[in-house]
Amino acid sequence: MGACVEPRYTVFVAGGIASGKSTVARLLEQQGALRIDLDELSREVLAPGSPCLEEVADAFGSDLLDEDGSLDRALLAERAFETPEEARRLEAIEMPYIKALLGDRLTVVSCSSSLPSLVAVEVPLLDRVEDMLPLADEVLAVTAPLALRRERAAGRGLSEEDFEARLANQPTDEYLRSKATAVIENDGTMSDLRRRVDWWLATREEAARG
Repeated sequence: MGACVEPRYTVFVAGGIASGKSTVARLLEQQGALRIDLDELSREVLAPGSPCLEEVADAFGSDLLDEDGSLDRALLAERAFETPEEARRLEAIEMPYIKALLGDRLTVVSCSSSLPSLVAVEVPLLDRVEDMLPLADEVLAVTAPLALRRERAAGRGLSEEDFEARLANQPTDEYLRSKATAVIENDGTMSDLRRRVDWWLATREEAARG
């Protein structure tokens, strides 16, 4: 393999529950970006037989594992989100594995012979990966009014109790804005959001052309 180079542009797309960060990341993917979802990496590090899964089972109960060694994710979520302390305990186990896998993925992209013009990393908990911000050229925060986020979450079948529990475990919009180089307000229609994403992308492409 030849010498590795950096991807042209890596953006961390951050936002809280039901803010629309996943939608923004997918819209960028539709425009040709490589999308990396940290939630998906979380599932990967918890694959049957993995060291991370073994640690999780030791901490939260061996009955989390099905007969084939796979994880009962619903039961883990129930236990991990029971209290903020339990959620932090799970994160303390998972995050080192997730960060290592993200670093590997970005290295693979950097060393690929066919680089994407943009790498969009979907980040649900920006404060937990703050030490990895040097890997990003930009942080794009996606925000939305809290009442609208509650409505969206309810539409997905998430109870008010679950929404509040997850919200309490996430960084605030004020924190996201303090770390962001750009903010997309997702307070309108899907067409509004698409236009805002297109505008953000166009400004970056224009800057890249110099």
